[in-house]
Amino acid sequence: MANIAVQRIKREFKEMLKSEETNKNQIKIDLVDENFTELRGEIAGPPDTPYEGGRYQLEIKIPETYPFRPPKVRFITKVWHPNISSVTGAICLDILKDQWAATMTLRTVLLSLQALLAAAEPDDPQDAVVANQYKQNPEMFQQTARFWAHVYAGAPASSSEYAKKIENLCAMGFDRNAVIVALSSKSWDVETAVELLLSN
Repeated sequence: MANIAVQRIKREFKEMLKSEETNKNQIKIDLVDENFTELRGEIAGPPDTPYEGGRYQLEIKIPETYPFRPPKVRFITKVWHPNISSVTGAICLDILKDQWAATMTLRTVLLSLQALLAAAEPDDPQDAVVANQYKQNPEMFQQTARFWAHVYAGAPASSSEYAKKIENLCAMGFDRNAVIVALSSKSWDVETAVELLLSN
């Protein structure tokens, strides 16, 4: 890795450890390897959102050309959000693409992702199914996002009705994650979720 990138990451890493957000346990960053090319980020679900109480893990890969090119970031923790792929964790956020500036830092990225959780952009989606639910049925979206936050990010429990539907379909021999995705995609309608599961 280029020396400029390593020096910059080391400096940012030290700054992050001292930051107010880190002290409040809102954001966190750890090294995955000793050559500073891969980091693990973590953000807290923002208050007053369906993600509140959850902890979201992020994979951060630093390119050779950092800070002139943005880091490659994806959610490891599954999340139900219009701008984050429910399958791969890929993120649709302008500063991770064409709006990146060399003055931005990893702290900027983590805080921007936390802000994205609080303020979705459904007209520029990464996950069309989630964006459609967000626009067409906001209450269902909120309930589904809260349920995913509980199941995948450790947020407080939400709907036991959803848990029963999942257990019933798992008892039929379907994979748990596939069941959650199918039910979420089909607004928790068991019949259409089963059709989707059988078609895959």
